[in-house]
Amino acid sequence: MLDNPNIRRQDVLTDIGGFTVKRLDLIHPEVSGNKWYKLKYNIEKALQSEHKTLLTFGGAWSNHIHATASAGRIFGIKTIGIIRGEEPNNWSNTLLHAKACGMQLEFVTRLAYAEKETEDFIGWLHEQHGAFHLVPEGGSNYLGINGCMEILDEDDDEYEYICCPVGTAATLAGLILSAKPHQKILGFSVLKDGAFLKEEVLKHLKYFLMNDDLVKEYISQFEIITTYDFGGYAKWTNELISFINHFELNHFIALDQVYTGKMFYGVMDLLKQNYLDKDKRILVLHTGGLQGKQSLSYENFGT
Repeated sequence: MLDNPNIRRQDVLTDIGGFTVKRLDLIHPEVSGNKWYKLKYNIEKALQSEHKTLLTFGGAWSNHIHATASAGRIFGIKTIGIIRGEEPNNWSNTLLHAKACGMQLEFVTRLAYAEKETEDFIGWLHEQHGAFHLVPEGGSNYLGINGCMEILDEDDDEYEYICCPVGTAATLAGLILSAKPHQKILGFSVLKDGAFLKEEVLKHLKYFLMNDDLVKEYISQFEIITTYDFGGYAKWTNELISFINHFELNHFIALDQVYTGKMFYGVMDLLKQNYLDKDKRILVLHTGGLQGKQSLSYENFGT
């Protein structure tokens, strides 16, 4: 079991009108939110190996790359980041942070990046970098899902709705597997036309459970909300930025424009529409990733 004083095991619950926020973003300033849960057992796997190396994937502003690089520094493992796209002239703050943490960065074309899950590409990576423990983009493997099953604890049993943003759907799969029968998990897609994420969830569940009949038992326990993507992944509108600014002023909780801002907007809008039953207890998971907020200019987030 990983044990490091820099990682907080506890979290904070904050009540806001109509729902409660579980502040996973406060676990750690760099390895925050669901990123810690996705990485936890992957880090253990890398530490147990002779090579003590973890290789993973992401974009120039990837929360996962940022968190993995920090975890590598904290726990003393080598990290390699395969970055989508040609090397930019000006590196993002995320890439600068990753390099400062000691992560070895390799930029590949978007065409090559699209092949990252193929045997040929993985074989090429081993030729280039030797032995390593591979973690998929976003930490969406068996070990990542296993870690996300620990997000909910017995103190959360009283809630009937659990809400989280969805990208790779690994966090959502972990929540579904650990939820109580009376709980409904609502995943707010940050991707355009996110209905396909239902199949991604089922794929994760099937990989984890290895039983089609067991997977079917979970279908009614979750729902993908697809109306709050604001144009798609890493897309945003002035309306979303305005909402984030007002939310932060009113509740003193920082949000980002890629994941948490979209989900909180959606939760509050669904409450206004009475789509969510106000008589039921709602838990909203703040999944961290606030470093991605730096991808916008200061002016965009000015009040």
